[in-house]
Amino acid sequence: MPISTGVRVPSRQPTGVLVTSQPAARVLMRSWLITAGFIVPALLVRLAGLHPTPVAALVIYGAAVVSASFLLAWAAEAAQVDVSGGFAIAVLAVIAVLPEYFVDLYYAFAAGHAPDYTQYASANMTGSNRLLMGLGWPVVVLVALAVARKRSDRQVTALPLAPGNRVQLGFLLIAGIVAFVIPVSGQIHIAFGAALLGWFGFYLYTMSRGEVEEPELVGTAAAVAALPDRARRVAVITLFSAAGAVILLCAAPFANSLIGAGIQFGVDRFLLVQWLAPLASEAPEFVVAVLFAARGKGTAAIAMLISAKVNQWTLLVGSLPVSYLIGGGGPALQLDARQIDEMLLTATQTLMGVALILALRFHRYTAWALLGLFMVQFPISPTEGRLVLSGVYVALATAGFIVNRRHLFATLTAPFVDRAQRCDCRRNPVPAVSR
Repeated sequence: MPISTGVRVPSRQPTGVLVTSQPAARVLMRSWLITAGFIVPALLVRLAGLHPTPVAALVIYGAAVVSASFLLAWAAEAAQVDVSGGFAIAVLAVIAVLPEYFVDLYYAFAAGHAPDYTQYASANMTGSNRLLMGLGWPVVVLVALAVARKRSDRQVTALPLAPGNRVQLGFLLIAGIVAFVIPVSGQIHIAFGAALLGWFGFYLYTMSRGEVEEPELVGTAAAVAALPDRARRVAVITLFSAAGAVILLCAAPFANSLIGAGIQFGVDRFLLVQWLAPLASEAPEFVVAVLFAARGKGTAAIAMLISAKVNQWTLLVGSLPVSYLIGGGGPALQLDARQIDEMLLTATQTLMGVALILALRFHRYTAWALLGLFMVQFPISPTEGRLVLSGVYVALATAGFIVNRRHLFATLTAPFVDRAQRCDCRRNPVPAVSR
């Protein structure tokens, strides 16, 4: 879905907001029409009680879910005008992947009374986590470095992170370490899920204690943010409500159509659920992050994706046993051998990704390593192959912890340090790139 190139708006608008050269009303109308063109067919099929073939349903409902994802992303970005900067990034990261959460929680809920669905809940969760860190992180960094290279006469080798990102990395590192309980125990227990949900709540609380900061927005989100206060808030609420209704109506048939399409074509249903659903639902978030990186805002872009990884590894994982219990299951979501391997692979990838950027520098070689190892996993199907790849992640994580050992303690304690003691990014601005 195209987002137009922006220019700065007059002083009556929030400073730092970028909007398109067309009037805001025209931008909003065009965006509504485009998304409606994909959403309305799905609503008609759903409300009429029609039952298209699995492939047709996958296309119809998938298009609606992706369109709803864009509505959520626009609303969440525009809401940053009224919310503290760090908290806005954290909430934006959650909202942008709500469609994926609905799909995953539906699988967990269904697994409570239909055991065959258990594998799909873990598949969707591990796929979304690895997709975000293995594809989203490195692509954004490589785009940001390419843009920085064009603007500089020197070789650009690393994207610097903001000092405040250490807090996010601290939350992610601690969650990533304790997540090894899952492959070791072979289950996601309700008590462990509650602990992760509490950790995510503490993360939101920590991020909410900042001041309201002026965001950098483009396209439709900027057009919404540029509206007068009352109109902007009405537009944001409308976008949230419309997207939420679409997702509630389409998440379940979309999830079932993935399985049905796999049966129809003889494709591994586990792989379809693991990769296709997260790729569709996370597309808007990736688009926004890449656009930020392409406009020289690489640090902000990677901050958004780090926050998304935090909420996936806490809120999403923690919610699965709760949804499973509500659906009629027991106190623990049991995993089979393949799911345990997938959880181990996801946990070790998380550990490696954090270990290599503890110094708040995302180097080009780190991006290529994450991307390369992500691509290597697809031809690997046997358990032995996944275990070997997990070992590679652990080895690289160990090397990262050794090289960045001076930053390890500061990262582990960052979530608990009073905000006033942290580095003020505005007084200590981060350079655009590292050379």
